[in-house]
Amino acid sequence: MKRVLLSRPMPPATIAAAEALFDVEVRDNTQPMTAAEIRAGLAVYDGMMLTLGDRVTAEILQEFGRPRCRMLANFGVGYNHIDAAACRARGVTVSNTPGAVTDATADIAMTLILMACRRAGEGERLVRSGRWQGWHPTQMLGLHVTGRKLGVIGMGRIGQAVARRCHFGFGMEVGYFNRSEKTLEHPATRMDRLTDLAGWADILVVATPATPETHHLVGAEVLDAMQPHGVLVNIARGDIVDETALIAALQSGRIGAAGLDVYEHEPEVPEALLAQQNAVLLPHLGTAALDVRENMGAMAVENLRAYFAGEAVPNQVN
Repeated sequence: MKRVLLSRPMPPATIAAAEALFDVEVRDNTQPMTAAEIRAGLAVYDGMMLTLGDRVTAEILQEFGRPRCRMLANFGVGYNHIDAAACRARGVTVSNTPGAVTDATADIAMTLILMACRRAGEGERLVRSGRWQGWHPTQMLGLHVTGRKLGVIGMGRIGQAVARRCHFGFGMEVGYFNRSEKTLEHPATRMDRLTDLAGWADILVVATPATPETHHLVGAEVLDAMQPHGVLVNIARGDIVDETALIAALQSGRIGAAGLDVYEHEPEVPEALLAQQNAVLLPHLGTAALDVRENMGAMAVENLRAYFAGEAVPNQVN
């Protein structure tokens, strides 16, 4: 029976599904694996179910000719913590869990849009502080969401799910920045320049995968192009946005607000960002629903099963 490591405590259904197929060890630690643990895992296990923060780098892989571990099933759609090309060079297959995360992540995007535009975080803090003095006509005026212009950076599964919710649910006009034209179920305009999209949109949502090419894709130039009331939402990966430039834009009032579920050096969040009342900050809740996590786990286990059965891995990324 193949030995498989689950790098974090997983939903019971995920553990049970894995134990039905493999000799399973569950790492009893919610923090990412250290480099030493990754090295040991590559040497000891036949496969590993990894997740956010479990960094498999080219440097670590160079220490192996062909590691014993030949299958890395990522629990999540984003796999920028795994050097997939270096894995391929060492004969290691990498998979992810697309589809299972789409709607849940799009729902969090809507949460952030509504919270940031309508100042919900500020409002809740005001009520909890005991300083709220009652309703009045100019209290905490925010940005009306219905009928606004939505700009989507990355029109993949998640970007399309966000656009669909915004268009059909809130009557928004949709524009997007993407490498290729997309055929969508509603009108949408593809823009060739990201700065053009940023200047056009009232709400700009980052939904593109994290790659070396998208690192700091949203920097000072893009933020400067946004309208003064513009709202930036990031539900992708933290390092796609230049966090220092974002803090400066918020501090100066260059943009209206930001809603973030991810951070550049997660879980570290700069004090300057924490201090911004016009920033809604969530602890990476994108897929934080039990049924969603169970679906992700089922997909990751199926990727492992298929690999060890000699079948095509359904969600192989390398």
